Amino acid sequence: MIAFLVVIFLLLALLGYLIGIYNGLVRVSAAVKLAWSNIDVLLVQRHDELPKLVEVCKQYMQYEGGTLERVMKARTGVDAARSSGNVNSVGVAERDLRTGLSGLYAVAERYPDLKANDAFRQLQARVSGLETAIADRREVYNDAVNANNVRIRAFPDVLIASLASFPPAQLLHFQTDEKADVDMKAIFAR
Repeated sequence: MIAFLVVIFLLLALLGYLIGIYNGLVRVSAAVKLAWSNIDVLLVQRHDELPKLVEVCKQYMQYEGGTLERVMKARTGVDAARSSGNVNSVGVAERDLRTGLSGLYAVAERYPDLKANDAFRQLQARVSGLETAIADRREVYNDAVNANNVRIRAFPDVLIASLASFPPAQLLHFQTDEKADVDMKAIFAR
């Protein structure tokens, strides 16, 4: 009878341990989704601000249509990548948008009236603030992805993760050229 109770106790302890592993995997997976959701919110906010910024610039930049078009095209690319949920595509689209915004800000230097415009300054500050927040949230996202990926590869969690089909998550990487300084000579030469 005691042996039977010991076996039952050990089985219950093992079951509790396995449930704990499963719940931990659910938590790290949910943390990845939450971190991505936080980035997505900021991407949407920035997406909504860019047309306002471009519209203010249009009033002053009569001969800079190409610069404005690049920003709007890049904005559309980020939105499409964000909607697809493909982390790698978002990284590439973000690089294009940052390049376009750098060009826009560089060209805006040629227009003192635009730089003095309150709406332009406020929108530029808002977009720049969103850029900083996106970078911060990208770091939080990558930390959550790393925790998730380590957990689903570590023993004994790997056994439960493979049985319950917990997939690895993708880090949000940016191309090497995006990490480099912006070539302001090339931007002003346009």
